[in-house]
Amino acid sequence: MFYGAVEGTGFEPLDLRFNECLVGHARVERLWTGARWAEGPAWFGAGRYLIFSDIPNNRMVRYDDTDGSVSVFRSPSNNSNGNTVDGQGRLVTCEHHARRVTRTEHDGAITVIADSFEGKRFNSPNDVVVKSDGSIWFTDPPYGILIDYEGEQAASEIGGNHVYRVDAQSRKITRVCDDFDKPNGLAFSPNEKYLYVTDTGASHTKNGPKHIRRFDVRAGGQTLSNSKVFADCTAGLFDGFRLDGDGRIWTSAADGVHCYLPDGTLIGKIRIPELVSNVAFGGPRLNRLFICGTTSLYSAYLAINGAR
Repeated sequence: MFYGAVEGTGFEPLDLRFNECLVGHARVERLWTGARWAEGPAWFGAGRYLIFSDIPNNRMVRYDDTDGSVSVFRSPSNNSNGNTVDGQGRLVTCEHHARRVTRTEHDGAITVIADSFEGKRFNSPNDVVVKSDGSIWFTDPPYGILIDYEGEQAASEIGGNHVYRVDAQSRKITRVCDDFDKPNGLAFSPNEKYLYVTDTGASHTKNGPKHIRRFDVRAGGQTLSNSKVFADCTAGLFDGFRLDGDGRIWTSAADGVHCYLPDGTLIGKIRIPELVSNVAFGGPRLNRLFICGTTSLYSAYLAINGAR
């Protein structure tokens, strides 16, 4: 079975359990097009709008769910990439060009959360998530410094591509994982017992990693252990992803969005006619999946709800 409203889109069950996630008459919608590389969707429930990045165009875009309008939220944006919302409803952003993680306060002021580690600038923070204790976790691959397209070409000062944690109280930055080729998207399980992180090393390394790894979050929620490969990508590379309330992973891939059960079983796909970079659950009940394709923003209503 394969069906969709926009040409090249549709729902493709690979396991009967995927049908439990679908609304029978729902279709994939293209909401907007005009980006060069859309990324980092983040849903703001209080205002019913979505913020996402258009990295090469050096801007952030705002989709208004109340009337379907689209406008520029911030330009220039320091080639922003990943975005998320913290517990106080503030925007947290990874900026490739400035090589930092920032927070946009309620009055619009921008606070620098992290721009260096042990006196060395980060490569180009890529994706970010906020834990329930307020700590900020982010990945730091080199995509923003490799060429002058998503940032500014430069040498790595830090000498590696790692995952970091910023403590909510002390603002201390800790390197929590240092054995990735190119860490990319990341998200916690609904109960925060696990942290999932993609490795997109295959983007520049022949036979490099193209998988999601799962870590146990140790007692106290500050360190990681017991790394395991959760799933290997069967179409291109995994990039950004989100989890629903039942622990299923909805992840980007070259042919759309792949849905995995918590045990690593691929149960279905949402086909998109563009390379997908990232997704976010939104809508008043978090039952609408927003999908950033290469040039466009798509969405699909589902029968499940995103993790809160």
